[in-house]
Amino acid sequence: MRFVIITGMAGAGKSQALRNMEDMGYFCLDNMLPNLLSQFALLCSEHKDIDKVAVVIDSRSREFFNSIDESLQKLKEQDIQYEILFLDASDESIIRRFKETRRPHPLTKQGSVLQGIASEREQMNELKEKAVYIIDTTSYAPNQLREKMWLMFSNSDQKSYFSISVTTFGYKRGIPLDADLVFDVRFLPNPFYIDELKEFTGLNQKVRDYIFNFKETNVFLDKLLDMVNFLVPYYSQQGKNQLVIAIGCTGGMHRSVAIANALYSELQKTHDSVYIEHRDIDIEKKSKGDK
Repeated sequence: MRFVIITGMAGAGKSQALRNMEDMGYFCLDNMLPNLLSQFALLCSEHKDIDKVAVVIDSRSREFFNSIDESLQKLKEQDIQYEILFLDASDESIIRRFKETRRPHPLTKQGSVLQGIASEREQMNELKEKAVYIIDTTSYAPNQLREKMWLMFSNSDQKSYFSISVTTFGYKRGIPLDADLVFDVRFLPNPFYIDELKEFTGLNQKVRDYIFNFKETNVFLDKLLDMVNFLVPYYSQQGKNQLVIAIGCTGGMHRSVAIANALYSELQKTHDSVYIEHRDIDIEKKSKGDK
């Protein structure tokens, strides 16, 4: 039985995540009290027709949430394997979402949303460290969250499933919260300062040729590829099912994109499940002209 615990920040998309799990055939339950978790998991494991389960446990449990560590330990004692999915988002995104829905934060019915977020982050910190998956939904549309979750959880044999996600970003908009490894490629010459290249992206062949014309680019890619191939087996041994590699440059349009695409192509040769996402490229293209 695959048993997934969905948790994270209020306003980060847990309800949408649970609907996605239900669409994938998971037996789902929202707002589970932590002290009932082991009993529920045991009941599900004894039911021959239930092989995939997803439950949401979060700060709505109030004082009951304090029993989460004890409940997770009981699952281990019952030999029930579980995975934790933690959904996060920036404070600004969460505040905006609460304003749009006009709902109070579960930890501050009378106070400010920002106070609730701060309290919840402190409460959730230890559980986040135990998560197998962390998804930052700050810039996600519902369909993007759905697509990422299908990649993570639609495969029934989680023991043989390990995915590598390569994402690009611009430092001007912050580092992705769900990144496991972050690499800064701002040491490379910037095509932005070449008049005939600045309006294009790292997807353009001329931009790629310019970036990879430098020796340091190729040396960096070789070393990065070697590191990733070295790390993957050890992450897998520790029970991790996904590795998120974030590659950043100033705007997330030129250098990071070219490097990430090259890394993605190389990883596809030796790994079955490799995905790529360019987080900020569309924003940069709109501000500089769509090329």
